[in-house]
Amino acid sequence: MSDLLKTTNLNLSFGSIVVADNIDFSLKEGERLAVIGQNGAGKTTFINICTGLIRPDSGNIYFADEDITKKSARAIVKMGMVRSFQLPQVYSEHTVRECIELSLAARDNKTSLFKSLSSCVDQKEVYEVLTSIQLLDRSDVLAGSLPEGHKKLLDIAMALVLRPRLLIMDEPTSGVSSQEKHEIMRILMGVLDKYKVTSIFVEHDIDIVSQYATRVAAWISGAIAADGAPDMVLNDPVIQEQVLGQSFSRTEPNMNTVKLVKGVS
Repeated sequence: MSDLLKTTNLNLSFGSIVVADNIDFSLKEGERLAVIGQNGAGKTTFINICTGLIRPDSGNIYFADEDITKKSARAIVKMGMVRSFQLPQVYSEHTVRECIELSLAARDNKTSLFKSLSSCVDQKEVYEVLTSIQLLDRSDVLAGSLPEGHKKLLDIAMALVLRPRLLIMDEPTSGVSSQEKHEIMRILMGVLDKYKVTSIFVEHDIDIVSQYATRVAAWISGAIAADGAPDMVLNDPVIQEQVLGQSFSRTEPNMNTVKLVKGVS
């Protein structure tokens, strides 16, 4: 199976601060990759480079075997790589249903001065999306009045309307109560499976990472320090100490189960 997303020799510095240090990375279709790391480790910068918001100093990014290094963020979205942000981007003064309708109308370029918004889009698709994210019973509620967890679901649903092959999410459970987090992720992952969307999500909640990721990449100082199965990466002593902030004895990691990309001491 070919790589859906790939970077080679990716570098970026802001003055003397290295935020992407020769990153070689690949992602295959169907993976659920969790990206972890301390604040400032380079996680969001990497996402911004891949999605066209920041240009690297050197190196290349490939999506579906096409070099997208110099493409605009808008062009990359049209190719099928979509992202959601840490703060939900919803139309607060519109209802949940209208937010989905606006996204559909923009996708299909079907807005009209002479027709209502609801008549410009396929209402069967609106119903399907609202049902999938379990917000059908809140379809007439103003988006701005939703609890944070439901705002996150709506934001991601609006991204999924664009029919992406890859959805990149920056902290999908941030700001969500501990009681809601697992329910939000359960719904979200169910929707991604339904639409066969590959995903990358930045996350600080290790319980969420261990339960919902099929693979984990740990960032330290602008580089991928470990990349592999969740239990192996999360149990690596270097990652426990330098990423998770835990104090463990410095034993040698199992090199057969964890891919150490950078030598970290």
